[in-house]
Amino acid sequence: MFRLEKVFQNDDSGFIFFTGFFKLIILFLTLYTSVILKNDTIYDLFNPEIFNNSEYFLYILLIIFFYFIFSYSFKNKRFYKKNFISFLKDDILSVIISNLVTFSIFFIFSMELKLNIYLIYLNIFIIITLLISHIYFNKVYQNLIDKNIIQKNVMLIGTYKEILKIFSEKFDKIYVFKCCIISDLKSFNINLIKSELKIPVFNENEDIRSILEYHSLGQIWILNGHDKNKKKIFEKIIKYSVDTLNVKLEKTFDLKGKNLLENKYKYEFFEWSRFFGINLFLKIIIDKILSLIFLLISSPILIISIIGIYIEDGYPILFTQNRTGWDGRRFKIYKLRTLKKTSFDKTQQVSKDDIRLLKIGKILRRYSIDELPQFLNVLNGDMSIVGPRPHMVEHDIHYSSLFKNFLKRHKCNPGLTGWAQVNGLRGATPNPIIMKKRMEFDLWYLNNWTIWLDFYIIFKTFYALIKYKGD
Repeated sequence: MFRLEKVFQNDDSGFIFFTGFFKLIILFLTLYTSVILKNDTIYDLFNPEIFNNSEYFLYILLIIFFYFIFSYSFKNKRFYKKNFISFLKDDILSVIISNLVTFSIFFIFSMELKLNIYLIYLNIFIIITLLISHIYFNKVYQNLIDKNIIQKNVMLIGTYKEILKIFSEKFDKIYVFKCCIISDLKSFNINLIKSELKIPVFNENEDIRSILEYHSLGQIWILNGHDKNKKKIFEKIIKYSVDTLNVKLEKTFDLKGKNLLENKYKYEFFEWSRFFGINLFLKIIIDKILSLIFLLISSPILIISIIGIYIEDGYPILFTQNRTGWDGRRFKIYKLRTLKKTSFDKTQQVSKDDIRLLKIGKILRRYSIDELPQFLNVLNGDMSIVGPRPHMVEHDIHYSSLFKNFLKRHKCNPGLTGWAQVNGLRGATPNPIIMKKRMEFDLWYLNNWTIWLDFYIIFKTFYALIKYKGD
């Protein structure tokens, strides 16, 4: 429902942000409580005046402020570190420097601060609180991995020897190797390889699209991807939307630990999605909130539409169809039914004055009222409010054979509205020229996405509904 695996797809920035935020809250509450209980009782905890008038009020605020600044500066902002060395570097060192800076401020501005045993107690409370928080969030992170909530489903591509090398390493549980493509498979006994690797094994000529969809892959690792013998498979893989990495299997030692898998192997992205981390999490939260609001606001229109469909043509009220979602995964899209119940080719797009249309269907499609049930798809996590419009699976297969980059549209959840729609490309796509234009607008959105762009598209959609009437 929340697609947390996508939030953590390329880094742990979202988890790092929230752990830092909650650490600050816990730290403040601990110090706030200790100051009040110094001279008062537990019944005075809800009396903030005691804290505000305390001689340690300013000291605590400055310590927390500088701890936030320095801990954020020292942390690896992309990958969460569970080891004790990281705790010493990120937290304890930040507390020490924060104290030095705070003492300097009190000294420079001649402000009074009693250097007594209680000040030492406060810092002990800080260290204990941070240590307990570190242990707790380590367990939360490991629990998310164990429950496959933040797992990265990976397909390996390389020679048999290269893939064996990856399997010989003890990668973190967050990486789940779902299947592999072996470039020199013809030279080996496939049954022996399958029994050894214990994951599905494919050759270079397999249907990549089916593999990606069936195994719900989030990443593809091409091992030593710049080798000439990988050129054929690389050209097949790169046209899809899944994040694709080039992993260099020469062991590297880098004290900074940047761009290394398991602190050993350098990697670079051949292809990646901008939709991950804290920004994606915010997009998901905004989607859920706005979907509930829009469903409530539009409920009278939905009720009238449902009654109109029932009176004209009876049940069913809703129309469902397979559409292509993030990374090519299929889902059932919901729409108000606008076509008659007569049998017809469901892959044929609806055009203006289509004889299959219900009378009320023409009105519903004209103002996109038939799309309102898709807010349920947003709540289910299959769609977003803003994103490339989802096409029928058959159309995706057809147009991907015409346009090389067509499947890159699946780098995020499909949307109810999008950059193409607010620029006049609503409704049916009767010819490849229009579909190509829509694709170009979608790709621009994917390459330039921000939260603010989403809000701009949402507001512009109301104007587009009137100016660019759908078929």
